[in-house]
Amino acid sequence: MSSTRPTAEATGEEGPARRSGTGRAVALLALVALGALIPLLGPSAALHGTGEAAAPGVGGIGLLRAVLFAGLSVPLGELFVHRLARRLPGVPPERPRSWAPLATAAGFVAALALASVVSAGNLVPHGLGQIDVGGLYGSRDGRLALLEVNAFLLAVLCAFLRRPAAQVWPLAAVVVAEALRAHPATEQSPLTGSGLTLVHLTCAALWTGGLLHALRLVGLWRGDPAGAALLGRYARVAAGLLAAVTTTGVCSSLRRMPPATVLNQLTTTAYGRTLLAKVILVAAVVLLALWARIRLRRAADPLTACAPARAEVIALGAVVAVSGLLTALPLPIRWT
Repeated sequence: MSSTRPTAEATGEEGPARRSGTGRAVALLALVALGALIPLLGPSAALHGTGEAAAPGVGGIGLLRAVLFAGLSVPLGELFVHRLARRLPGVPPERPRSWAPLATAAGFVAALALASVVSAGNLVPHGLGQIDVGGLYGSRDGRLALLEVNAFLLAVLCAFLRRPAAQVWPLAAVVVAEALRAHPATEQSPLTGSGLTLVHLTCAALWTGGLLHALRLVGLWRGDPAGAALLGRYARVAAGLLAAVTTTGVCSSLRRMPPATVLNQLTTTAYGRTLLAKVILVAAVVLLALWARIRLRRAADPLTACAPARAEVIALGAVVAVSGLLTALPLPIRWT
């Protein structure tokens, strides 16, 4: 008596939910596959007609960088949104399954692959014999690559051991390493550039990963007023993150492309073209964010803001993919 009825109810109630979950998983995989095409196919379009030459394997390296950025964004976003949610009254106790273990594992694999490229003299290795692990200790880039590998490994362990708060420190180490890697000592004022990249990458990760996890929470809570409250609180913080991302992005771009050359280089260099594509995508993200905020404030049902917010997440995913490609392309010519 006790087993027949619950089984029928479970079938009726969980069947659509499972189908919906499967559909979302398929859609997510399709979007990830499409996003992977940006760094893989982007170099040929960006370099066409510029006369520039890219390093071998630039598409693969761009993809690995994008995966690494995603591996940072997802766990940092979860920690950020959980902190926001704890400050709201009457928040439901339910939490979606964490994606941090999968994201940090992907980040670890990407960091390991990038370290192998550095060990082979910044060339894609075609065999284990070309990988010189010991040589990584002899260069600045090699030591930074090792730091990223070890930090992601520690983050993976924290995620699987269900110590989410402990992930902050290894993930922060990855952000610092990326900021230092992007600005070698031979660059003019490298510490200034690293500081800008540090703020830019941190705020972008919180913005992207935070919105993704906020939408997962709202979907789990199914119309609870706490969902609208969480989106409202996230939107207020995201405005500051957007301002920081925009300011640091503009400053970093002007350091690499002096103001007098920006317009020319945006169309004649691979770096400039990719940067222009990123700017257009960010502008689309801002419009979607404004649309979501207007709905959140004025619509009869504030949760209708989820529709533009989901589109915003997709656009942010494209921004991450383009950012990965941007780090792999040749730096622009610094005309004076």
